[in-house]
Amino acid sequence: MSTRKSETEVNAIIAATRAWVDKAVIGLNLCPFAKAVQVKNQVRYVVSAAQTAQALRADLMVELRRLSAADPDLVDTTLLIHPDVLGDFLEYNRFLATADALLEDLALGGQIQIASFHPRYQFADAASDDIDNYTNRSPYPILHLLREASIDRAVAAFPDAALIYDRNIATLRQIGHQGWRDLGLSDPD
Repeated sequence: MSTRKSETEVNAIIAATRAWVDKAVIGLNLCPFAKAVQVKNQVRYVVSAAQTAQALRADLMVELRRLSAADPDLVDTTLLIHPDVLGDFLEYNRFLATADALLEDLALGGQIQIASFHPRYQFADAASDDIDNYTNRSPYPILHLLREASIDRAVAAFPDAALIYDRNIATLRQIGHQGWRDLGLSDPD
C-alpha cells in the first residue's frame, strides 16, 4: 500500500536530503566522489510513497531499471528515499538482503550496487550513540543506487580510496555530536 505525499511534502523531504548531502556528505568530505555528480545534477532524488517492504521492493525495482537504462551523463546515481517504511534500523538492515537479491534477479549485480543510509544507522561493533555511526546517518532511510563503473572510475582517480572509512571516522570524532548539530542537521540521539 502506498500513500501519495503532497508535492510540498516530497519537496521538503528532498530538500532535507539535499542539505544532508551538501553539508555532511560533501561538506565533511565523507564521500570525495559525491561533489562532482551533485554539482552536475546527476543525482536522481526519488521519494517512495511505500508503506510496506513489499511496496518498497517494487519501487526499488523501478529505480534499478531506470538507473540502468539512463544515460550516465544525465543520471549517474539515485537516492531512493523511503520515509514511511523501514524506520526501524534492524528491519531496514534485514531488507538490504532483499535489495541485493533484487539486483541479482534483475541481472544488475556487477553493474549497480546499493549503499545504505538510515537515521539510526549503527555499525555492528558500535554503541547506538557512537559518532562513528554518523558516517551513514541520513535524515530518512535511503537506498543509494550506484553504478559500478562510476565507482571504479572514482576509486581509480582517488589514490587512497581504502582510507576513506578511517578518515571519515576521524572527521566525525573530531567534530563530535555538537559539530554535527552545528551543521544544522538533525541528531537523533
